[in-house]
Amino acid sequence: MADNYSVEAAELLANEALHLPILEAVPIYEQLLATFPTAAKYWKQYVEAHMAVNNDDATKQLFSRCLLNCLQIPLWRCYIRFIRKVNEKKGVEGLEETRKAFDFMLSYVGADIASGPVWMEYITFLKSMPMRVQAQSTQEESQRMTAVRKAYQKAIVTPTHHVEQLWKDYENFENSVSRALAKGLVSEYQPKYNSARAVYREQKKYVDEIDWNMLAVPPSGSYKEELQWMAWKRFLAFEKGNPQRIDSTSANKRIAFTYEQCLMYLYHYPDIWYDYATWHAKSGAVDSAIKVFQRALKALPDSEMLKYAYAELEESRGAIQVEQPAKKVYESLLGDGVNATALSHIQYIRFLRRTEGVEAARKYFLDARKSPNCTYHVFVAYAMMAFCLDKDPKVAHNVFEVGLKRFMHEPGYILE
Repeated sequence: MADNYSVEAAELLANEALHLPILEAVPIYEQLLATFPTAAKYWKQYVEAHMAVNNDDATKQLFSRCLLNCLQIPLWRCYIRFIRKVNEKKGVEGLEETRKAFDFMLSYVGADIASGPVWMEYITFLKSMPMRVQAQSTQEESQRMTAVRKAYQKAIVTPTHHVEQLWKDYENFENSVSRALAKGLVSEYQPKYNSARAVYREQKKYVDEIDWNMLAVPPSGSYKEELQWMAWKRFLAFEKGNPQRIDSTSANKRIAFTYEQCLMYLYHYPDIWYDYATWHAKSGAVDSAIKVFQRALKALPDSEMLKYAYAELEESRGAIQVEQPAKKVYESLLGDGVNATALSHIQYIRFLRRTEGVEAARKYFLDARKSPNCTYHVFVAYAMMAFCLDKDPKVAHNVFEVGLKRFMHEPGYILE
């Protein structure tokens, strides 16, 4: 593993940055986060360093860089703290901004098992919103109660560490509003809450196996990494089973959320990116799958497996788009052609035949075979394609003949 992924060195740097003035700490944080872009704890520390000296613009910038890739409760609570602070003196407008920020936050991390305190904070915030004019008080009070009720009703059907407390609070809330109405509402939500609580107890077993402090490093094959990879796989399988029997849109949102969290830790694992993109594609969300592949290739630009999978998906979208993303991916795998692998030649020939026809594939093969790095596998693949797909035994025979002159000393070729 490359030295710059040393966890010990990263922790030392983070600790050093903690005790430096912000201007001196910035390059350290930037270095850390260039290596560990999904390390929520370092983003949080970086943000808090700016918040401590009231660098509001810098803080906003940082949040815009990290929030959507780091779906982690402590970081997002830090965001809410910041939003509340900058809006506290802005009156009604500030309160509305804060409410929107809570909604934004809960739409991203409201499904987290640790989101209970966020729901509680949001509900407390809604309850405390002041009313403006006495004449409007009845209507406003009614709207406020409706908003609080809606928040509670979302919170009590979410499996979190605080689901039982939230349920008790909800019962008290409904009884304080109207005992007559409370009975009906409580009995309506009781089974939904029971289901959330049961799922929480199951979910907790999977969550407890995960190391939430782990930094995303390239896999080195260690036993601990293997355990974490397996723990995440089990957790994802659990979520995919839709244990709460919620509607498919909500279930898919939960699964996507779990994948996003998983990638904060298994950022360098091509199979996780691949599974995530494939899951999207199978769910019919091809555009989302494409976006995941694009992110994956930014994270792992050297992964050939991801490139081939991405090219295949782009190609499967039907009509060849003007910008031909699939072709570009295949061309990137060929590079300058000098160091191209046999596999990249073969896959490109097959791609050309599928998309541009037999002649385009033939032309490329004639060029590729001149390359000093072109192995016998390319000849075999092209000959078999001509024979099996183009039904042209003559071309196949000729290719094998030409190859024989060049690869006479290759037992593998003779056997083919």
